[in-house]
Amino acid sequence: MKIIITAIDFVYNWGRSNSIWPLTFATSCCGIEMISTSAAKFDIARFGSEVFRATPRQADLMITAGTVTHRMAPALVKLYEQMPEPKYVLAMGACAVTGGMYENDSYSVVRGVDRLVPVDVYLPGCPPRPEALLDAIIQLQKKMRIETILERKKYIESHKIRVKLPEDDSEILLPHDELEVYHWGVQADGYNLNELELTRSGIGR
Repeated sequence: MKIIITAIDFVYNWGRSNSIWPLTFATSCCGIEMISTSAAKFDIARFGSEVFRATPRQADLMITAGTVTHRMAPALVKLYEQMPEPKYVLAMGACAVTGGMYENDSYSVVRGVDRLVPVDVYLPGCPPRPEALLDAIIQLQKKMRIETILERKKYIESHKIRVKLPEDDSEILLPHDELEVYHWGVQADGYNLNELELTRSGIGR
């Protein structure tokens, strides 16, 4: 049985890792580098990612390329929730990873997209070059190739947003219809998430 599952995993993961369909979420200068990656010089088509999808329902990789503001946060979360499983997120650029140059002085910038959605690969840089984006995709491919369908349910659970309550350190899972992102922060089920710690089961924060 284990041999059969291993063979299925190999074929399944080989197909997925070589046909990654990205969803574009370019909000600043990192988007220009992402566009350059799809040109002939760098040829992202070698990795099966030549067609950037305009709808989240046809994508399995969200590339957050650039700054994400609090007003943009609801759109990012909604797009992520509309992507089918299995899905992945690549945080491209310093602004997407930590808030970048706006981290300490801006009231309107989210300090890292991992405060909103789970991130699988971090790509620092301001902005990172196309070669760096290709390397990040290769790292994601390596991660995809060691997954097993037997742990798919556990992996899906790890990609759901949870919050840790400060009073007793307990965690609550946020259903899709209870997560609302406002301009001044994230609100869920009567709790102000600015005062809570967001966690990822199996991913960490």
